Amino acid sequence: MALSSLAAGQLEAGQARGASADPTPLPEDESPNQGPPAVLSEMAAFYQELHTPTQGQTVIRQLMHKLLVFSAREVDHRGGCLILRDTGISLLIPPGAVAVGRQERVSLILVWDLSDGPSLSRAQALVSPVVACGPHGASFLKPCTLTFKHCAQMPSHARTYSSNTNLLDAKDWKPLGKSGVHTSLDECRIQLSHFSLYTCVLEAPSVQEARKWLQLAVFCSPLAPGQTHLQLRVYFLNNTPCALQWALTNEQPHGGRLRGPCQLFDFTGARGDQCLKLKYISEGWENVDDSSCQVVPHLHIWHGKCPFRSFCFRRKAANENEDCSALTNEIIVTMHTFQDGLETKYMEILRFQASEEEAWAAPPPVSQPPPCNRLPPELFEQLKMLLEPNSITGNDWRRLASHLGLCGMKIRFLSCQRSPAAAILELFEEQNGSLQELHYLMTLMERLDCASAIQSYLGSPAPFPAWAPGRTRARSWSWT
Repeated sequence: MALSSLAAGQLEAGQARGASADPTPLPEDESPNQGPPAVLSEMAAFYQELHTPTQGQTVIRQLMHKLLVFSAREVDHRGGCLILRDTGISLLIPPGAVAVGRQERVSLILVWDLSDGPSLSRAQALVSPVVACGPHGASFLKPCTLTFKHCAQMPSHARTYSSNTNLLDAKDWKPLGKSGVHTSLDECRIQLSHFSLYTCVLEAPSVQEARKWLQLAVFCSPLAPGQTHLQLRVYFLNNTPCALQWALTNEQPHGGRLRGPCQLFDFTGARGDQCLKLKYISEGWENVDDSSCQVVPHLHIWHGKCPFRSFCFRRKAANENEDCSALTNEIIVTMHTFQDGLETKYMEILRFQASEEEAWAAPPPVSQPPPCNRLPPELFEQLKMLLEPNSITGNDWRRLASHLGLCGMKIRFLSCQRSPAAAILELFEEQNGSLQELHYLMTLMERLDCASAIQSYLGSPAPFPAWAPGRTRARSWSWT
């Protein structure tokens, strides 16, 4: 998933001319331009930056013509966890993986560059991001766990691949064996013996139809008073968090904002191209182009190239003397999307509505959202086992629920769940809670067993969260 100059250029050009930017996707046998060959000093600086600790932050940066999302930290015998914010990607180094008295620098890297993925046949589909663990070739006393999302409809069809190469070297992708690889409904978990590059490819048996889930994301710039043109862009993305983050990053330089929730689409590898048909435009607007239907080549979606198609609309006056700015301040658009030949069977309806008064048109806040620290699976299970048994004093999952602001009725509701402790931990995750905050809560509850388990993942003394006593609470917990 490359943030290619091609896509950006088309988007920019389309906005400049006030017409539809119909991108010409890259041919299937070509890769994005990689720039001139790197010299040794540039390569050394590249790897040095990737492995420099980021203080728990997720960094998005273009290095050596590659757009990368990465995080790095130092890990000792207590282990540690690296999480790439909002991508569903994490790397767990368990306690004891590093010898006592030693420290190792490790990095977790999401690669947004199509040229780094495996070469795929027409029968194969890319269903996950390309992830690199660094430094390349590093090994530990205990296996580390890499976790990332996939969008294959049948987990048994998702096959994990590895390229035992450096990030700047030519890739040599080969399938991994099943040992140490677990693929659930939407997640792939790999036990690593050493660090390299990893991804997931859909390979269905010849007698079965291969399918994957797409997410359709609609973007446009805010509708402003007096604006005569509006460009709407629909992205066809793998249904993974990092694919959506790529689209959000691609839209940032052009002011594009995500319009409404993404919609799921059942995409099959045995069918035709994807069609996007304009069905309705509200009164006062018209389509700039003559064509009301656009097509995305099947393989550009199947191979995970994140293509988009755009429509450009303009206000129309009732007559030549009427001022366009005095017309409707709202636009409503309906589109149908389907694979060629399946117009009536597999149809997704995209409805778009925007008005000048809506709050979404306001510029985004300058402050960044807090890091999304998804609990590592092993820690989640450990905390669940520790908090599940009911204690006489109530110092269990119920106390945590109380600290998160749940009332008695909601706590009683949770007690009817199959695993109340798992439910309250999932709520903590949904509210974007961090490991530091959870460590503080466990200390406040005097559940030192839980605090100790969390501390082993933090790798250093946990700072007090922003809402510790004596400070203003930074997050308001709510029941949804």
